Amino acid sequence: MGNHVHYLSEAIAYIASDDLWIEGSAIQQLHTTANLPGMCRVMGMPDLHPGRGYPIGAAFFSLGRFYPALVGNDIGCGMALWQTDILRRRYNADKFEKRLAALDDAADERWLDEHLPESLIQHPWRSALGSIGGGNHFAELQQVDQVFDSERFSEAGLDAQHLLLLAHSGSRGLGQSVLQHHISVFSHHGLAEGSEDARRYLAAHDDALAFARVNRQLIATRILQQVKASGNPLLDVAHNFVEACRIGGQQGWLHRKGATPDNQGLAIVPGSRGDYSWLVQPVATEEALCSLAHGAGRKWMRSECKGRLSGKFSPAQLSRTELGSRVICRDKQLIYEEAPQAYKSAESVISCLVQAGLVKPVARLHPVLTLKTSGGKGA
Repeated sequence: MGNHVHYLSEAIAYIASDDLWIEGSAIQQLHTTANLPGMCRVMGMPDLHPGRGYPIGAAFFSLGRFYPALVGNDIGCGMALWQTDILRRRYNADKFEKRLAALDDAADERWLDEHLPESLIQHPWRSALGSIGGGNHFAELQQVDQVFDSERFSEAGLDAQHLLLLAHSGSRGLGQSVLQHHISVFSHHGLAEGSEDARRYLAAHDDALAFARVNRQLIATRILQQVKASGNPLLDVAHNFVEACRIGGQQGWLHRKGATPDNQGLAIVPGSRGDYSWLVQPVATEEALCSLAHGAGRKWMRSECKGRLSGKFSPAQLSRTELGSRVICRDKQLIYEEAPQAYKSAESVISCLVQAGLVKPVARLHPVLTLKTSGGKGA
């Protein structure tokens, strides 16, 4: 991994390169996290940026206790990729934009009754299933732009003649309620492994993880039905969770907050809505805490986006990108917060991962149509 890993101490490191901006406050948050009792190692990814108290785009390995606050409120958030049967040469942008703009944020109850797995029919958060949510969550139709490893590409069931569908979402209000309950009782002190409280949290965490996975499937199903298409799931990889893990010969807890696991086959590292996404083959290594970047990473804080951009671009202008793709987002604030300018370049993150020996690129994907929330209540 050479000179792309910057060690701040034996316990703290981050992966970066000269052309990748990492904020001082994110580095400071790595130090804060490393000081938690039982914390052994923290590793920042190239998409590292500051979060609320703890950094996003990082993995954390602890012994004896684990920290739900590090996983955060969107337990199970991740990326699912589907191969669709939509022929790229027959894709009609106006038609697809119109159809998807007519899709409600939330699935109706009758549809849920028909499509929910048995185990979730009575779930208290069932009405959130099949919805993308707010923030940086999205669903996106993509076309294959370049293939770097054709063997791995076709092995995975991909083909360049048809569009792909990427869904990025999590456990919606469920993960939020799990974290809030935990923090109200235990604040940020974490939980001792093997305790009854730890067991209870892990059960709720695993429920949220499964909920998020089903949510991505249902989002994809709703979108494909809306455009009268079908598809096959190729991968589903979460990037916000905690798991028991053995690293450096020690059995402990690996927390990922915006970090993609390197041991689940192909992974996707998405760009912003106006940038390419990259399909990669991870190269497993304990040095990077078995993790990779989970996306391009924010460059600007949400609160500053509108001020920086509204003088130059109207929301209508932001619904078209420099790559020629389209964006459906009726929330006027969110379309500024999620503007491509607010993110690092996906290529700079990928080249950093490649140079550090963490991934091999398989394909580059070009956005065609990105669907965000309509900005209604509960988004």
